[in-house]
This record gives sequence, structure tokens and C-alpha cells, in this order.
Amino acid sequence: MSKTKTLLTDISLKGLEIAPSQIRGAVRIVPLLRREVRGDLRLLRRSYDEDIAVVSLEGQIAEPGMKYYSYVPHGLVMSWSDDGSPVASFGGQMLKPDGKSHSCCASVRLMHRMAKRESRNQLRFLPLHLAMEGFLSLFFSGPDIAWSEYSKYVLSHGLGSRYESSFSGRYIGGLEDALRVFEIHKRQVGVLVFVAEALASAFVVPTPEDYRALHTSLLEDFYGELIYEYSLMYGATFPMATSVDDAQINSLTDLSGAIAQMRSDWAAFQGFMAEGLLQRQLQSQRVYTAGSFHLQRFITNLQPKEENHIGEAIIRDNGELEYLKTYRLSTAQTRRVYLLSQLAEYNWNIDATAKALGHTRDELVSRLEASGFGYLLNQQVRDAARKKAKR
Repeated sequence: MSKTKTLLTDISLKGLEIAPSQIRGAVRIVPLLRREVRGDLRLLRRSYDEDIAVVSLEGQIAEPGMKYYSYVPHGLVMSWSDDGSPVASFGGQMLKPDGKSHSCCASVRLMHRMAKRESRNQLRFLPLHLAMEGFLSLFFSGPDIAWSEYSKYVLSHGLGSRYESSFSGRYIGGLEDALRVFEIHKRQVGVLVFVAEALASAFVVPTPEDYRALHTSLLEDFYGELIYEYSLMYGATFPMATSVDDAQINSLTDLSGAIAQMRSDWAAFQGFMAEGLLQRQLQSQRVYTAGSFHLQRFITNLQPKEENHIGEAIIRDNGELEYLKTYRLSTAQTRRVYLLSQLAEYNWNIDATAKALGHTRDELVSRLEASGFGYLLNQQVRDAARKKAKR
């Protein structure tokens, strides 16, 4: 299969089944079951204990010396076989140490690249941070044309330092309790996590053994502001009752068929609940190709008034999803990257971008200010917009 065809254009649950959800407070967890487990790809968690990680982006599409700073509780080590044979259990593998720590006021782990090959059939990557770093780097270089409206700093250095804030899964009310008490199915390899019926995250791994080992890692993931607020505001999910019509049941065969239909209806409905992710077009970037597996990161096509997600995935040549981890962008995060995308589409021309968005020039400048991008513009342009706004 050509490399072009292996780029994700949408999220398909090919090879997976959606099981009935389990509910605890405002948290709804929908199990994902794999129909066929091959075992030729495995994932292992590698825990880190440092307060912060500094990841060099050398060798990636980035400015020289650019680094990514974040709290990184763990990495994932991907092991695969080239001939389709099962990968040896992780207990019998030799694993290399990753990075080094430096003591000062806080412990720091220094790491090289978001995804780094460690041996012939082993790759270490930083889950979710791989997707977030891609998100932060979008349109990072700034204007290619020296428009007079932009500051000297931006014309010389691009957008400079970019950052986003998120919440640890341990701060999402009810999530830790839900993960502790919910049943894990025999063939379960992933979950869709909803908080007050908002899709918070999708998580898929290659095998049920991997999922059991990584089940609680959802607490170490980070989540957007909307999910955090929903977990505080709501104490329960919306009622969604299903039942079997007693009048139609005359035998065990009828009962079995009715229950199967009910499970099918639930699966279809829960898939519909996640259509903001599963039915969306994606912009994808290949990060690494490992035999017949392709590690990618992606962002949904940006819709300012809808939910938007970033994430990363590993797919086979045949399109089957082996790994998936997503993050739902907040409204503010969507607004910021959407403005940058529109500026980039119109070659960073302020007047052309304002016209496309239905704004006046000064309204667009004010919108950039409100989104934290006022520093992109020179002071004269900013002052002129403020004066117009006061009139």
C-alpha cells in the first residue's frame, strides 16, 4: 500500500466492536472490543518520576534548538514483529533506559524527540504529547511576507513560545472511581470516555493484555477545560433507558435475539454520541513507519462551533486501528488555532483574512488580542484598533 493511502482521513473503528456503556456519576465509559487479536504489536508503559520533561525536537520540522516542556508521567514503548508473529511478552524483554534526570530545584528528564527508535523493532513515543506538540507547531513559522502590520519579533522568530494549559485526569471528578470499579471485558482493547455526555477521550491499544496494563493510564492523561468543568457541574449522565418488549418474547431464542438487538442499538447510539470524532475529516501527519504499522498524529477539520479533537494513532497497512489516543480541544484552543489557520490560508494578510471572516480590519485585530495573539502585531496597529473600539 502506498504511503499516501496510509494517512488517516477519518477515524474508523474497523475491527472493533462497541459494547454497552458503564456509568458512574457523570462518567460514561464505553468499552471497545477487538474482534481479532494478532499479537504482532504490543505497547508497554514506561513510567517517569521527574517533575518536568524537556524534549528536544531536533530532527523534526522545527526551529534549531526548539524544545517542548511539559509534565510527562509516562511514555509508551511500541514493539512489533515484521513477519506477523506474536511479540514476546514484555516481562522477557530487555528495555533501555530513556533520557536522564538532572537535579536542581526540581527533577527534570531530558529526552530526545517525541518518537525515538531504540532498537530494530522497538520505538518509544510520548502519548498525547506527540499530538499536543503537533498542535502547538501548527502555523508556527508565522508570516512569509514582511507585512507592515506585524511586529519585528514575529517577522524574525515566528510565533515564539506557544503553550496550552490542561487538567490531569486525576482532577476529572469521578474518573478515578469509574476506572476502579468498572468491569474490563475479555476482548476489551479500549474505551470511549464521556463526561456529562461530552466525549472526553478515545483510547485504543493492540491487545487486551496491553489494555489491562494501561487501563489506569487514563488518569495520567490530560484533558481540556470543558471536560474539567463538566465533571464539576454535573453529577449524573442523561437518562438513556433501553428495554426488551415482554410481549415479543415467547422463547429463549426470542430473548437472545432481543438482547442482541438491544446491544446493537446501544452500539449504534454510542457511536453516534462520538460522531464529533468518528465522523470527522482529519488532517494527518506521519510520524514514523514501523514495518506494516504507521504512527501518525492528527487534528479534526476545524469547526469553531463544533467539538474538535487532536490525537495520535497507529494503523496497519489494511487500515485497521491498533492504537488511538485523543484530546478534545477547548473552545479557546479551537478559536486560537482557527484564527492562525485563517491567517495562514490568506498568506497572513490582515485585510484579506478580516474580509473572509466577515470582520473589519480592527475587529480582527481585537479578536487576535482577545485570543492572546496581540503580540503578533506592531504597536501602531494595536493602538489604532483600541481607539476604534472605544468610540
